[in-house]
This record gives sequence, C-alpha cells and structure tokens, in this order.
Amino acid sequence: MKLWGGRFSKNTEFIVDDFNSSIRFDQRLYKEDIEGSIAHVTMLAKQSIITSSEGESIVEGLKALQIDIENNLIEFDISAEDIHMNIESLLISRIGDVAKKMHTGRSRNDQVALDMRLYIKKEIKTIDQHLFDLLETLLQLSSSHTETIMPGYTHLQKAQPTTFAHHMMAYFEMFKRDRDRLDATYSRMNQCPLGAGAFATTTYDLDRQLTSDLLGFDSYCLNSMDAVSDRDFLIDLLQNISVIMMHLSRFSEEIILWCSHEFKFIELDDAYSTGSSIMPQKKNPDIAELIRGKTGRVYGNLISLLTTMKGLPLAYNKDMQEDKEVTFDSIDTINMCLPIFTKMIATMTVNKKIMKAGADGGFTNATDAADYLVKKGLAFRDAHEVIGKLVLYCINNNTNLSELTLEQYKNLSPIFEDDIFDAISLDTCVSKRQVIGGPAKEMMEKVIQINKDYLKTTAQ
Repeated sequence: MKLWGGRFSKNTEFIVDDFNSSIRFDQRLYKEDIEGSIAHVTMLAKQSIITSSEGESIVEGLKALQIDIENNLIEFDISAEDIHMNIESLLISRIGDVAKKMHTGRSRNDQVALDMRLYIKKEIKTIDQHLFDLLETLLQLSSSHTETIMPGYTHLQKAQPTTFAHHMMAYFEMFKRDRDRLDATYSRMNQCPLGAGAFATTTYDLDRQLTSDLLGFDSYCLNSMDAVSDRDFLIDLLQNISVIMMHLSRFSEEIILWCSHEFKFIELDDAYSTGSSIMPQKKNPDIAELIRGKTGRVYGNLISLLTTMKGLPLAYNKDMQEDKEVTFDSIDTINMCLPIFTKMIATMTVNKKIMKAGADGGFTNATDAADYLVKKGLAFRDAHEVIGKLVLYCINNNTNLSELTLEQYKNLSPIFEDDIFDAISLDTCVSKRQVIGGPAKEMMEKVIQINKDYLKTTAQ
C-alpha cells in the first residue's frame, strides 16, 4: 500500500506507477532530501511536535540510510514514485512506525521545492568554480600575449590590428558577467520554502526560521502558495547556463576558425583533438564543435521549462515534475563543457607570426592612416576619403599601404611625410591605443591586474 493510499480502494496499474514515477531522475536529490528531513525533524522536536527521542531516532535512521545509499546498498522502488517517498518508505522499514512522524507538518510540495533549492545552491557554486578556473586560464593566456598582434574583425572582415591578449580579455568580461548572474540567482533563491506545506502552511506550530537557519538560507519564503509553485529560480539558472553556453559557443566558433588551414592562428593540442576514420591528415576541433552543438540543447531545456510553466494556475501542479530532467541535463552539460574547454585553450599553441602576418593584410592600418591626416589638421571625413582612395589604389595594384612610396601618398595629399610609415606600422597602431580598455600593452597590463585583483576577492 502506498503511503498516500488510504483513500483508494485499489492499487494503481504498474504502467501508471511507471509513468508517474520520477525516481529514475530525482534520486540524485537523496542528499538534499535527507538534509531537509533532518532539519525538519530537528525543528519538530524542538517545538515538541514530536518527542526528542523520536527526533533522535529518525535523524539517526536518516544518517544511516544516507551512508547505505552512498555505498550502493539501496535499490529504489519505482512504485514509491519519487525520492521523497522512497526515503520515507525505506526509513519506516528500518526503524518502524516512528518514521511515519517525519512528515508531520510537511508536504511533498514544499519538500521538493526545498530539495531543488538546496541542490541548485550547491550546483551554482560548482559552476562558479568552473568559471573561476576558466577566468584564471584566460588571465594567464592574456599575460603571455600582450604583444602578440593579430587582426581584429567586424563582420568577419579584417578591421584593425589588436592583440591576442585584448581578444582573450573580451571573453574574460563575458564570463565575469556570467558569474555575476549566477550570484544574483543564488541570492534571489536563497529563501527556504519548508513550512509552506501543500500550499497553505499547517496548523502545527512550526519554527520556519529555525529550519531556514539549519539549512543555510538567508530567510524563508513569505507566501506559501508561491513557495511551492515557484520555479523562477530554475528558469533563472537555465537562463544563466544558456548565456554561459552562448559565450562558450562564440569562443568555440573562433577556435574552430582559427585552427583551420585558412587561418592557422592556433593549433589545438593532440590530447584535445580528434582524427578522421578515412582522411589521415585530419585534426578536428571536435570539442569546440560539440560545445557549439550542445548550446542548442541547453537552449531547448530553457524553452521547455518556460513552456511548461506558462499556463499553470496556482499552486502546485504535477506538470512541475518536468522541471527536473531539463534542469539536471543543463547542469550536467555545463559542468562537462566548462572544464574541458578550459583545458583545451590552456594547452593550445598560439602561432604569433601567422597572427601578425594576418594583421598585416586586409588594410587593418587604414584607420590609423586616416587618424594620421587628422592629426596633421585634415577633417576626419576628408581624411577618410583620401585613405579610401589609397586603399582602392592598393587593391587595383595588388599592394598595401605599407608598400606605397611617399610620392604615391603625396599624389593624393601633400600632408603626408616620411613619418606616415611609422604611424601605420602594426606595432604603432596597437601601442598608440592608450585608452583604457584598448589593446596597448600598458592598458592591457592595467586591466589584467584589475582582474587579477577581482579573482582574489571572489575566490570561493
């Protein structure tokens, strides 16, 4: 007989048990379920709702059960539906009727809301640590490449010269914002739903502050209906993970381009590449491609949960059971992608000469040539036109700005002098960009130090 079976005159069919059950995927919540139950029972005993000896017996039984679960000595029962009923049934079979008092003043509705919050809080810390490790790697790469010149792009067309450090630190800022979003999600969800009951609390004299304190929450949920039906914190997390995956996917796209024969800007380590079953010459960036592909899957999980929640009336509905698989899948995916991506970029080889040669083509110094004329007194729009004509001349004559003679420059503007060649050298183009946030070595070193200090203050 099921723990809720008193009202029923016949057993459910096995196919119904199988369809209704969530134990296949929510069994990963066993630690949180036991942790929450211990706090709840401790509070019940303190409030004299159950006796101290009853509370001690239940707590000891729960702790022993957790040890057996972790030693793979427990087989969960599909007919018990979920992790909550499995834990309770197992405890009753071990310590007897006293275990039936554990659920006093509690519902599975506030229980599952609690378990998910406890679980997500831990997972946010894990994801944040992976992001921290990635940020450390990006700082190390950037520190080593403040003078590694490469082309910067807009519209995937060569635009202006920059440095590899400057490019890497752009991703640093993205992942730093991801940590901020995770922290905000953690803060918003750090309220304890336990005590909400099914949705209208209970007639027992519960001490919700005590259970909140025992479980490490900042406070407790102020509305019991919202407490059991809120899944905003999961949607927030899936949004956070989706944005992280979007950033990883953008980065992966560049890795895929850069290690191609057409670019050759980087080479991935053999340990983080794969080959072809038919083409012996191939070295494929499969890790980056898989991360790019898994991003779509994570987006799908977010849309799935949003769609599930969009039509639900208050308070709890069984539809909400669908929150777990998509959440667990997104967490598992991000916890797999972040560490391997970090190791992949930490071990790649940066081809400095090829990067600089890439910046030397495509007229990436054209803006600096125009700025040269402006500093000589010409209006920017007029300077823009002069350099545009020079670029067109170079294209028609298969040359570039650095290879033109001073005479060819003066044919378009008498303002040009010998110093034009220094002004448009790649080293000058980068080193003169002394605005904070720019690629000049001194500016990059300042920003890198700022972010080193940031990591020191935000380490777990």
